[in-house]
Amino acid sequence: MRLISKEPQIILRVVFENNPENSDYFDPGFKRKIEWDLPLTDGYNNEYLSNTNLDNEIKNADVLWLHGWGSSVVRKALRIAKREGVPVLMRGENNDTAMPDGYGLRGLFKRWYINWILSHCSAFLAIGSDNKNYYLNRGIPNHQIFMTPYAIDNKQFISNSNAFEPIRSDFKSGLGISAEQKIILFVGKLIPRKCPDIIIKALDQIDWKGNVKPALVFVGDGEMREKLINLAPTAFFLGFKNQSKLPAIYNVADVLVLPSQREPWGLVVNEAMACGTAVIVSDEVGCARDLLNNGCGEVFPSGDVLALTKSIVYCLENSESMGKISQQTIKEWGFSEDIIGLNEAINYLGLRDVDNT
Repeated sequence: MRLISKEPQIILRVVFENNPENSDYFDPGFKRKIEWDLPLTDGYNNEYLSNTNLDNEIKNADVLWLHGWGSSVVRKALRIAKREGVPVLMRGENNDTAMPDGYGLRGLFKRWYINWILSHCSAFLAIGSDNKNYYLNRGIPNHQIFMTPYAIDNKQFISNSNAFEPIRSDFKSGLGISAEQKIILFVGKLIPRKCPDIIIKALDQIDWKGNVKPALVFVGDGEMREKLINLAPTAFFLGFKNQSKLPAIYNVADVLVLPSQREPWGLVVNEAMACGTAVIVSDEVGCARDLLNNGCGEVFPSGDVLALTKSIVYCLENSESMGKISQQTIKEWGFSEDIIGLNEAINYLGLRDVDNT
């Protein structure tokens, strides 16, 4: 948002339905209160919905940009925009693997509802290939879809990771991990859909043949924590870590594994890649088609323990070269590409005089 607000042809105003910096926010997945340690609302014009009038905000806008459609506020905003003749840009996370329509009456209603939402939108900002295909599969023409990659602040993660490089061995020993051990890392909520237990099962099936077994590190919290501790008493459970703490952990890790089912994207993969870490994801992780296609890691069939064991062995053997490819790859998937896609979408709406000479 800060970068968008600096665009000379864009006057940005963000209206939050809820306060993203609310220190009382309880995340049921992490089973704890979450208070981010990085500023989320600094550097751009914003307001909370409770302090403003939605009708007036939309009336005064040239374009309405919405994120997702699960909220009643979004439905209200779409109705207002249609009434006032304000074009709508939609950016959602949906893909057909993570969020299928379903069957029977429920599937029928969901398809009707989504078609209603999409019919009220003028153009679509796709976060990746799977998301773009989701729109195409529902009849949205290709020329109405613009790529705005699901990205993180790559420069910040790379910079913070590089800053930890000189003390990498000290940080590793501080975790209680021996110098000769490589590290398999999981970052996320410890919940069934994320499938963290399959990593333990895969490691248990590998014959290390005299090689040092890697350390398994879990960063995150959730309902499966006690189960995972019982399954892997020698694993390291670091709990929830805030954004400023993650680059050091990614830096010291050799391979990140995200074995989730029905994962819309998986931003922890972006974070790990920015820090030069090899990655393994299941084929149900949305970023697989966009980020893991040039040697930075492995994609395995969701739930396939044997396939995951092979991917782990291969990535551990090649983690250094894969990590370098990871960092180079993610540099092309960032905020700059988002700005390009957003400007292309605005130009498509015909709200600017575009010089094509």
